[in-house]
Amino acid sequence: MSTTADTTTQAGPREWLGLAVLALPTLLLSIDVSVLHLAVPHISEGLNPSAAQMLWIIDIYGFLIAGFLVAMGTLGDRIGRRKLLLIGAAAFGVASLAAVFADSPATLIAARAAMGIAGATLMPSTLALIINMFRDARERGVAIAVWVTMFSVGIALGPVVGGAMLEYFWWGSVFLLGVPIMGLLLVAGPVLLPEYRDEDAGRLDLTSVALSLATILPVIYGLKEIANDGIGGIPLAAIVLGLVVGVLFVRRQRTLESPLLDLDLFRSRTFLTALVTLLLSMLVAGGTYLMVTQFLQLVGGLSPMKAGLYLLPAAFALIVTAVVSPMAASRIRPAYVVAIGLAVSGIGHVMLSLADSSSGIAQVVTGFAFVYAGGGPLIALGTDIVVGAAKPEQAGSAAALSETSTELGMALGVALLGSLGAAVYRSGVDVPAGVAAGADETLAGAVETAQGLSSDVATVLLGSAREAFTDGMNVIGGIGALVALASAVLVAVVIKIPATGAGEDSAGTDGSVDGAVPAVNVEG
Repeated sequence: MSTTADTTTQAGPREWLGLAVLALPTLLLSIDVSVLHLAVPHISEGLNPSAAQMLWIIDIYGFLIAGFLVAMGTLGDRIGRRKLLLIGAAAFGVASLAAVFADSPATLIAARAAMGIAGATLMPSTLALIINMFRDARERGVAIAVWVTMFSVGIALGPVVGGAMLEYFWWGSVFLLGVPIMGLLLVAGPVLLPEYRDEDAGRLDLTSVALSLATILPVIYGLKEIANDGIGGIPLAAIVLGLVVGVLFVRRQRTLESPLLDLDLFRSRTFLTALVTLLLSMLVAGGTYLMVTQFLQLVGGLSPMKAGLYLLPAAFALIVTAVVSPMAASRIRPAYVVAIGLAVSGIGHVMLSLADSSSGIAQVVTGFAFVYAGGGPLIALGTDIVVGAAKPEQAGSAAALSETSTELGMALGVALLGSLGAAVYRSGVDVPAGVAAGADETLAGAVETAQGLSSDVATVLLGSAREAFTDGMNVIGGIGALVALASAVLVAVVIKIPATGAGEDSAGTDGSVDGAVPAVNVEG
């Protein structure tokens, strides 16, 4: 590896200021997710997308981030991680402006797709640079904790900032948030961030990149269509196509000298368990967030600003548990800390499954706070567990897979659970005779349709629509509870990493080394 950076053990002022710069993309991506969910009713009103188009507006971003993350990690090794970060920041800013002025659902979907590809350059580059900049184990732990915490801060700020913007401006204004943040990164990055590139990195296999996308997107499309319209020939064919291409992708990785994805990582039970837990937990979180934000506005009748304020307890609970979790993991096994958190999330999901449309705001807000409080330990410790389960030379690939799992999980949650919620809504809503089409597709459509109806008819329509939507949220809450509790048991049983204060590492039963401070040996 060649580097232009100082290789002394202790980080200096430049590294710590550089960390503040690297925290910006994480802050932006988490704000972007929370703001977009809050803007769903306004985008529905402004662009009148179909239910399927709305889901694509939300989740195409996450799909393409997940699809390109590993590829971008390899590209950063070749051309330089700072260089890739700055290219991605510029592209993200331009794509954000395109989203601001989108005048149709198709245009907004295209802009979101461009934002997803650009976003895929940001996360692996920031984590890799942090690993390289902070050589001391304790400083590295603090740096990663700060980086992770910024995700929680973004979730806290997103609803408030986004709610205020939606209160006074049009829906496109929420995408303007990315422009100044990326601008600051472009100005400060060349000054504060050193450049790193790996001279021994293998070439980027474009065929593998294409195969990975051709695996992910058809499968997600098929699952979404089945959730929307039931089992059909085209969705099943799409799923089969994706699985067949996935087999080809795996076979190609086994033949390459420098594969896009190191399949040996999956031999570790600890690695696989942590990765699956991240995927499932983020899947549930993505679907739950989508339903809760719409519930507060369209069922609870709150303005965007008030809905954002009602989400603050959950965001602050996430920040607190994310900060406290590393300290708890110094005394008890990290897996137990994560498992306890997942159990707490399960309680929150149960509360959401029992909420009703007439008096459920307080219960939904409280349940959602439990869900997020329980997710803090997984967010704070999950990446360390994944990377720690890999051999030192595999740590970079493991980190990229951790990010891929997180982003793909969020996108899957919106696609699958969002589609499931929409299906429950359509099956339960009772639209009065003579009411125009659209009310039976989404709750936002019903609210818009009701504005042109007589008071009596509007009351009947909205009552049925809100009850049907709440039924969908109840179903997703039940699924979330099952996933959280099952994951808690799985993590506690399988992952054997000792408490970080134990002063020792333990060899995993599957032959991997489960280090207490996994980032220490990573060269990037």
